[in-house]
Amino acid sequence: MKYNNNLKQIILPAVLAFVLILGFFIGRIWTPSTSSTGSNRLFIYPQSNKLEALINLIEQEYVDTINKEELIEKVIPEILKNLDPHTVYIPKEDLQAANEELDGNFGGIGVQFSMQNDTVLVISVISGGPSEKLGIIPGDRIITVNDSIIAGVSTSTDNVVRLLRGEMGTKVNVGIKRQGREELLDFEITRGMIPIYSVDVSYMITDSIGYIKISRFGRNTYQEMLTAMARLKAHNCQSVIIDLRGNSGGYLDVAISIINEFLSKGDLIVYTEGKNNPRQNIYANGAGSCQDVGVTILIDEFSASASEIMAGAIQDNDRGLVVGRRSFGKGLVQQQIPLPDRSAIRLTVARYYTPSGRGIQKPYENGVEDYHRDILARFEHGEFFERDSIVMDESLEFFTRGGRIIYGGGGVMPDVFIPRDTTQLSEYYFRLHDRGVIYQYALNYTDNNRLQLQRFENAESLVAYLSNLDLLSGLVEFARGRGVQFNQEQFRRSSERLEVELHAYIARNIFDNEGFYPVFHKIDEVVRAALYHIRNGYDREVLSLN
Repeated sequence: MKYNNNLKQIILPAVLAFVLILGFFIGRIWTPSTSSTGSNRLFIYPQSNKLEALINLIEQEYVDTINKEELIEKVIPEILKNLDPHTVYIPKEDLQAANEELDGNFGGIGVQFSMQNDTVLVISVISGGPSEKLGIIPGDRIITVNDSIIAGVSTSTDNVVRLLRGEMGTKVNVGIKRQGREELLDFEITRGMIPIYSVDVSYMITDSIGYIKISRFGRNTYQEMLTAMARLKAHNCQSVIIDLRGNSGGYLDVAISIINEFLSKGDLIVYTEGKNNPRQNIYANGAGSCQDVGVTILIDEFSASASEIMAGAIQDNDRGLVVGRRSFGKGLVQQQIPLPDRSAIRLTVARYYTPSGRGIQKPYENGVEDYHRDILARFEHGEFFERDSIVMDESLEFFTRGGRIIYGGGGVMPDVFIPRDTTQLSEYYFRLHDRGVIYQYALNYTDNNRLQLQRFENAESLVAYLSNLDLLSGLVEFARGRGVQFNQEQFRRSSERLEVELHAYIARNIFDNEGFYPVFHKIDEVVRAALYHIRNGYDREVLSLN
């Protein structure tokens, strides 16, 4: 019991931080202006109303000089927060960055980097991007940008991003330090269109079961998904695991297109309804290319919005299993509406409902703060660890097509609940994670042994090599040098997990996500549970597909 209390003390701050960040990103979810829930309307801005009169009065009569524009910028969010947690205002200076992630591209030089000892270390180079074309390689260190030194001056990651990103076609000069070369290498890079992929990885996890990780539903996700499925089916994929854990949503119509690939003609995917948006049912058209492929959806407490639409459609139609933990509970549809000064508002215009009629939206009547604390409340109540701690409202009982009981009112409850696995966790493990020690040690090891590690053809052969080395001893010493004191008992408890994570991070540094996920899945209890149920036919048993 004491360990559980300590575990809560360790995990709780991390969960709180994640929730605060997630709250911001979930607030940014919307459907495109061509969404089925409505098109952009012509808004008339009255010349005189109470709010405008008040602002003008303050500007003219207030004792001190005020900046009217700044005042308006502060007033708008205060008004919107009285509506719902997902109606948000986006200032014009933030709109481009807010759109880039889901638009699927940005202007940049095409590298992924990490800050290491106040130096920008290139982790990977985007295939076909501007940097690759000029010969920049992983392991290079960026010392200067446009003649300004950025190494050893405690610059922030955000500042580096601002320096390297820019309009496509513009130029940026970078000075590179490369191992084995004494002189600085100068490159003039023309910024290009850099893709932001939303399908993080796809691979055959067994001879007949594929795996696809979708991190968001962006503008290009549907095409990425089709490409991934075509590749898996070419390798005899008979069933696919689609991982939506941590996916906070995105474009509604993109999620609908992906769901359509798995459902039969006439199956209801979702319906939306709002005060000014009459109910609209959206059905599968029967042209999907994956109707003969089994499907299992993975969700967790950070799966929201479009992720819940997909999980709900698969579950309600008895098309496949949903595995994991209860999802976030966002059942509101936003539409992005431009404002005259090039800012925008993402306004809730409808609610969505799963095919059985379930509303997924959790309550928000007690305010935004309580709304986002719901995840913490679930954790403190034990929901992440015990299914029995979840109290379902029987008045919100619904039925799948096959007659299984499901519940509405706050997220999608999985068919197979998988608690957080704490058997290999310890305070020592969490201290290593809190200080980023595992990631940094893997980065250092890769950087110091890059030529040797790049000789391996795949992650499997790389990990076989790493398994014969005593990397954990090096990790312990590296951690001690960063203030994490060794604890033998706790280390023994967590050593197996630490080794797998270390191997996974090193594999990522060499093979990107294609190296990371196959290694990490060895200790991923949700993926392992999904595989177990698929192999043993539990999906067919539950869904009455025998």
